[in-house]
Amino acid sequence: MKIFNIFFCFAFIVFAALQYNDPDPYLWVPIYLYATALCFQAARNKFYPKAYLIGIAVYAVYALYKVFDANGLIDWIQLHHAENIAETMKAEKPWVEESREFFGLVILIVVLAIDLFYARKRKRAL
Repeated sequence: MKIFNIFFCFAFIVFAALQYNDPDPYLWVPIYLYATALCFQAARNKFYPKAYLIGIAVYAVYALYKVFDANGLIDWIQLHHAENIAETMKAEKPWVEESREFFGLVILIVVLAIDLFYARKRKRAL
């Protein structure tokens, strides 16, 4: 788990840094840094299940919003036939940005869920 959390700690720092030219960095930098802080603590064998649940809940609500948002995931799939969103780093089309944000939230949810599962398993073993 230590290597897993160190990897995602650095990955989320990079993701946060890449938000400098995003239209809403004030939103996305804290989103990624919250998960960074939790991964950093988990790498130090300090687990905070309530913080994971809060993060998962907030990220899940926002991801759900991204699914149904205009130019969101459903539009990308239905109207744009799941066009390649990784073709270029520049998000010139609005559904590209919205879809990428959705998948970023999914990554955050999965990482926090894995840490939550591990924390609960570890607590039962003690």
